[in-house]
Amino acid sequence: MSSAILVVGGGFAGLTAAIEAAELGHDVYIVEKTPFLGGRVAQLNKYFPKLCPPSCGLEIQFQRIRNNPRIKFFTLAEVTSLSGTKGNYTAKVTIQPRYTAAHAVDLGFFASALEGETSNEFDFGMSTRKALYKSAPFAFPSRYVLDAEALTASDKAKLAGNKFVNLNDEPKTIELNVGAIVVATGWKPYDVTNLKNLGAGNVANCITNMQMERLASPYGPTKGKIVRPTDQVAPKRVCFVQCAGSRDQNHLNYCSYICCMASIKQCFYVVESVPDAICDVYYIDLRTPGRYIKTLDKARASGRVNFIKGKVANVEQIEGDRCRVQAEDAVRGEKLTMDYDLVVLATGMQPSLSLGNCPLPLPLDEDGFVTGGEEEGIFTAGCALMPLDVTRSAQTGTAAALKAVQTVEGR
Repeated sequence: MSSAILVVGGGFAGLTAAIEAAELGHDVYIVEKTPFLGGRVAQLNKYFPKLCPPSCGLEIQFQRIRNNPRIKFFTLAEVTSLSGTKGNYTAKVTIQPRYTAAHAVDLGFFASALEGETSNEFDFGMSTRKALYKSAPFAFPSRYVLDAEALTASDKAKLAGNKFVNLNDEPKTIELNVGAIVVATGWKPYDVTNLKNLGAGNVANCITNMQMERLASPYGPTKGKIVRPTDQVAPKRVCFVQCAGSRDQNHLNYCSYICCMASIKQCFYVVESVPDAICDVYYIDLRTPGRYIKTLDKARASGRVNFIKGKVANVEQIEGDRCRVQAEDAVRGEKLTMDYDLVVLATGMQPSLSLGNCPLPLPLDEDGFVTGGEEEGIFTAGCALMPLDVTRSAQTGTAAALKAVQTVEGR
């Protein structure tokens, strides 16, 4: 029987689970499919409850990982197969090449000299990046990664002979023997291109809530300036569309829990950085659980955030790169047609496992959330379980870690 624990996913829930288990004396392996740890939290400008930047909470977690020799992590890695039983699993993990030296070397000079650029997935396509990059200044591991497919012929020539870059690096597969598994595979924003009636993909100044987080971030595409994508002008009137694809049988059939709070937070981004800006929030129900009600009260008291109970039916492009919104005011029983400089769609949280191809023996519900597995020594944390905020994700990470520890200790 193995006393080691495998954590699949290196977001906030997975990091919490890994650290808690390691600090109880167990070897832990983190497998993360992207080049860096931190998950979706790393892409936020601020997160609840303290509205601190992601580097605040993540840096503490990263430091605990650095200082704990029991934790080993693998980035650009995925579990490709699992065999065995509870207490004695063998997980095959395929690791894609990083192409850079296995220690923190500042390759910023080499990166800036490259010509090739590609869409920056970390900024949800609102910027481009070089082939050699780090996602953010606080990225962990603090190692550049090379996107070989984004290199031009000239770039390859520039990197040839660089002792910190190995263009001949190959994928490799390792085996990990573990007694229990924590699944913390997280979430992805719902595919906004499915929401054509709300302007997604055909209205230039219609963005998602996660794109708004990147706009507001000092490390984002505009260095924290809230501006319209088309002309870099600060928007004076902004529309927030709640439940964009959520609570809808044609899209996501559930409430994503955090969307109302995320939009209220983003209203403050706007009114605190753009003088005289006004925000209108169209909602079905406003959900601000527990102490978050104070944030809603603060927004209402600001005089610059309006809440309109009603569903948006259509968003279209009009002259001057503005957006025309057709909606209902359910309280007054009126149809509204309003023009805005910017529209922000509060798209929901879709579990990453809903994409399928999961090698783990996990039962999923119709939406892709995990519904069991504990009898097999496989425990779920974070938004693989249900839509959660950061605090509750961390709590589920701790709970999953304790259950995994009990399993490997035979309790």
